[in-house]
Amino acid sequence: MAQAVEEWYKQMPIITRSYLTAAIVTTIGCSLDIISPYNLYLNPKLVIKQYEFWRLITNFLYFRKMDLDFMFHMFFLARYCKLLEENSFRGRTADFFYMLLFGATVLTGIVLIGGMIPYLSESFAKIIFLSNSLTFMMVYVWSKQNPFIHMSFLGLFTFTAAYLPWVLLGFSVLVGASAWVDLLGMIAGHAYYFLEDVYPKMTGRRPLRTPSFIRALFADEPVVVARPANVRFAPPPDEEVHQD
Repeated sequence: MAQAVEEWYKQMPIITRSYLTAAIVTTIGCSLDIISPYNLYLNPKLVIKQYEFWRLITNFLYFRKMDLDFMFHMFFLARYCKLLEENSFRGRTADFFYMLLFGATVLTGIVLIGGMIPYLSESFAKIIFLSNSLTFMMVYVWSKQNPFIHMSFLGLFTFTAAYLPWVLLGFSVLVGASAWVDLLGMIAGHAYYFLEDVYPKMTGRRPLRTPSFIRALFADEPVVVARPANVRFAPPPDEEVHQD
């Protein structure tokens, strides 16, 4: 059993393995009182006035207490982060990292701006950890890129992957969880999907081109297309060889 888990862990692509490890270590550390969540949550005032810039990253690593909800999000993080990195972003690790960076930036920006709007500020002030929203963003992007895959929800009903975010959103509402967290992930995911997949097809321009300094951080393995061995090309027709 332990060996199987070890093999499963080692076979994860680098970004998925790193994020999953950081999330589990951070959450366990908080559960054991080794790390205080008060040093991790997103607080704009502490970031700007006290220069506690690490909060811009650590709020994406803590998934609250270790319960069924934690296991639920770890499953989605491991599954859909891995599916994206191994399929849609195969051989493009830098692009995948940039997608997560874009999503984290959009989510942080929404919370900061929302906190300044009079009637919404109270709701946004309660959102101090964006880890669940970033996970939901990955689910949304995957569903948009694989819309026709058939899925089942707890064996109760089947649907196509295009409706997966809405099914999960409905489930969150039913169990009494905040819908804001999932909605933020959907907004960030749709922003990425539109700018990366839809807008370039409409205009021929790609606004989310990964910067060169990020590409320099990752040595992507080239995707090799196998060429059949012992392939001989037929000689040109005689009329072309003897053409005057």
